[in-house]
Amino acid sequence: MGEGIWALCVVLLAVATLGAQVTYGDVPTEVQKKINSINQNGTYLGVVIPNAFELNPLLQSPSYSPDKGMPYVDFAGRRFRFGSLEGKKVILVMTGLGMINAATTTQLLLGLFKVEGVVQYGIAGNANPSFIIGDVVIPRFWAHSALWSWQRYGDGPKNELPFENTGDYTRKYGFLKFADYTSNGKNLIPDADNLLNNVWYQPEEIFPVDGIPEERQHVFWVPVDPRYFAIAKKLVGLKLKGCVNSTLCLTRTPNVARVTRGMSASIFLDNASYRDFLFSKFKFTPVDMESASVALVCHQQRIPFIIIRGLSDLAGGGSDESNEADTFVSLAAENTITAVVEFIKRL
Repeated sequence: MGEGIWALCVVLLAVATLGAQVTYGDVPTEVQKKINSINQNGTYLGVVIPNAFELNPLLQSPSYSPDKGMPYVDFAGRRFRFGSLEGKKVILVMTGLGMINAATTTQLLLGLFKVEGVVQYGIAGNANPSFIIGDVVIPRFWAHSALWSWQRYGDGPKNELPFENTGDYTRKYGFLKFADYTSNGKNLIPDADNLLNNVWYQPEEIFPVDGIPEERQHVFWVPVDPRYFAIAKKLVGLKLKGCVNSTLCLTRTPNVARVTRGMSASIFLDNASYRDFLFSKFKFTPVDMESASVALVCHQQRIPFIIIRGLSDLAGGGSDESNEADTFVSLAAENTITAVVEFIKRL
């Protein structure tokens, strides 16, 4: 009898402990209380940042004031920081590197908190010869450049892709032929062959929050919010930093510019040939590892967003000796934050 009562007490204690720790799915009760408290304060502007070296200068900026009562909430390996930036209530969150991290973090941000819009910023490579390192660019459209259909050897542009007839894949956006980049060490070899054949660029499947569940749509160029993009026009002419130190300065003072397109993939692009190929085919300016995933999540959730990127390197188009990002990353990050703060001030 005593053993039975003891077992029952153990079960009840376990149930009580579980109920005290976890509710709302996988969100611990204490965390959920903090989230509820934050959401009772109204809506926030989400600010999404890839890495610590891009986040820390903003945290140290006099324009940012952390919330005195609840400066942050930790959940799912992320730290959501609450405060104000130029008087605007914001939630700052660092995503980590790459498309999956950025998409996961953005979805968490939008699912947990009342977010009226998203600003994503960071450094990027530059593929457009009209711009220099240190410039800050704000694209109107973003695309994911690493969703491919890889064609079998022997097939070419006239051959239908697998599942193309069911709408899964398309030849609409063109392809990269690897044989076009076969070299003898000095020059390209005409009429060369390559077993890697072709990769065809694909649009993303999306499922908008206001659409029919499981009824897919497709998008390649994801548009930023038109109102945010119009506000960004006021940043043109903003004074930016042009020197890393007293002896190392850029050839001209960097500028803020609105551009047509940006591209992302979970690939650090440091190859001149691929950079030039992508630019010739898609005519974009910044290339990075996160922005298109943030764009896709916000687009599907119908949340206004904009992405601001500072150019830190030439994506392989610079010197053969070193990557420019090692030298200019801090300058690019600082200029980007200057533009972000001014944008939020304009909101």
